[in-house]
Amino acid sequence: MTPELRSERLALSAYVAADEALFVALFQDEAVGRWFGEGVQSAAEDRALFGRIFSLVYAEERFPVWAVRYEGRYVGHAEIKPSPESWLDGHEIVYGLSRESWGLGLGTELARLLTSYGHESLGLAEVHATVDSENTASLSVLKRLGYTQGRAIPEDNGRTTLLLTSRLPAPPPAGG
Repeated sequence: MTPELRSERLALSAYVAADEALFVALFQDEAVGRWFGEGVQSAAEDRALFGRIFSLVYAEERFPVWAVRYEGRYVGHAEIKPSPESWLDGHEIVYGLSRESWGLGLGTELARLLTSYGHESLGLAEVHATVDSENTASLSVLKRLGYTQGRAIPEDNGRTTLLLTSRLPAPPPAGG
C-alpha cells in the first residue's frame, strides 16, 4: 500500500519499527510539530501515533505514510490521505521536515513528489493541502508548485487554516 517513491534527492519508504525515536523527535520539535494536527502533543501520544501507523494505517491499507530520507538519513514524514476535515471531500498531502534539512529545497521537492503521486498514481484531479495561515514556509512551497488558495477556515483556537489545491489542467475538448 505504501510504495517507495524517489525524487532527485529524496527516498520515501514505509516506516520500520526502528524509526520510532526519530519520528517522535520530529513531532516533539516545536518548530516542526506545531504544524501537525493539534500541534505538539506529549511524547507518549506521538509514540501511540507511531504505533497506529502500523496497527491501523498499514494493517488496514488506509493510505500511504512515508518516512522521508535524504542522503540515507531520516529527515521527515509524509502522507497523502482522504481529508479528515468534514468540509473537504478529497485527498490531502501532509509533510514535515526536520529543522536540520530546512533551506535545502527539500520541502519543494517533497511536496512536488507527493503532488505528482496524487495526480499520476492515484488519478486525482485535485490534490489538497490544509495549512495554518502562519506557516509561511509551507505556503510558499505550495504556491511555488502552482497550488491555489481556496477557503480560509477559522479554527476554534483562533487560528486560520487555509485550503490550497493543485488541479490537473482540464483535457482539451474532443475533436478539437
